[in-house]
Amino acid sequence: MSIKKKSAEKEAEEKPQIKERYFEAVGRRKTAVARVWLFSGKTTLEVNKKSFKDYFQLPSQQLVVESPLVLVGVKDKLGALVRVKGSGLSAQAEAVRHGLARALVKYNEEFRGRLRQAGFLTRDARMVERKKYGLKKARRAPQWSKR
Repeated sequence: MSIKKKSAEKEAEEKPQIKERYFEAVGRRKTAVARVWLFSGKTTLEVNKKSFKDYFQLPSQQLVVESPLVLVGVKDKLGALVRVKGSGLSAQAEAVRHGLARALVKYNEEFRGRLRQAGFLTRDARMVERKKYGLKKARRAPQWSKR
């Protein structure tokens, strides 16, 4: 089997098979990437084939994930299917929030003002700085001794 066939099969397997109308968006934070499909028919929030409360077990992370839906008042009207990978759980939660906010704007353009005001549409561009040669970390120099 060729590499192209394998990657095409993996891509087809990655994207969920959806027959109803949805709004798709991508959210990012650090190296976490969340692909969000927002549905008007269902009311559950599913992250990586689990309930979002099972995936994000800390209440603070659950609050971050739900915040865009609660802010615009559609928590009980809309549901989402999310695929997230990369980074840690906190960054993944913020990536999901970013993706949900973008999908909500596609769903209803009137939500843009409230989501922008709350800061949910802004991509947090802070990344880990790379390690430089001659240093122990990105900025930490080796200990210097006079003699």
